[in-house]
Amino acid sequence: MKDIQLSNRLLTVANYIPPYSVLADIGSDHAYLPCYAILNHLAKKAIAGEINDGPYQAAFNQVARLGLLSKISVRKGDGLSVLKKNEATCITIAGMGGTLIKKILEEGKEKLSKVERLILQPNIYAIEIRKWLYENGWELIDEKILEEDGHIYEVLVAEKGVPSRSYEGVSLESAILMGPFLIKERNETFLKKWEHELYHWEQVLKQLNEAKETDVLIKKKSEIHHMISCIKEVMK
Repeated sequence: MKDIQLSNRLLTVANYIPPYSVLADIGSDHAYLPCYAILNHLAKKAIAGEINDGPYQAAFNQVARLGLLSKISVRKGDGLSVLKKNEATCITIAGMGGTLIKKILEEGKEKLSKVERLILQPNIYAIEIRKWLYENGWELIDEKILEEDGHIYEVLVAEKGVPSRSYEGVSLESAILMGPFLIKERNETFLKKWEHELYHWEQVLKQLNEAKETDVLIKKKSEIHHMISCIKEVMK
């Protein structure tokens, strides 16, 4: 049966793919997302990029099994290097840390000139992606937060535009950290995540207060104090 069942995490990503896209899924693993996008007519063509041999072969085998090699090009390479210039209109990067996603976007900047939408799902450090988007002319147009199998995930959707627009009416620092759309929605998963984060950083600060003070420690404590203040401002 030519069917792909996505996790809720990847289904959330897929739901943001614009119709008739040329999709590039970076770090595609088994190419579940591009296969689903083609089979469900979300994209007209797709590229599945993988850096490592094992996942690349798994992706190729999956695409071949579904008879989609004419629609999905499976490529081996680092980040956006698998793309030709102006080739993709939508890029998805899911299941990595925010710092790595930021690095992929920064190193592949020249491949983004014709990209209409970025759909990014960091496992951690979404703040790094929001900073990069803000500094590089990308406007957040939506965000989602969800819990699956005991993990909390965020999905960030951005298009070229006015980066400051989505941060109007909220504290920029708090919103870069926690997400402007997520702050406004304040759903159960969001509250659960940030209650946990607040407790974690307060415990870290408590331990640091018991340690011998150094210049590095004072700087670290100041940064944590500031983060706690940002979180409390939203959670109050």
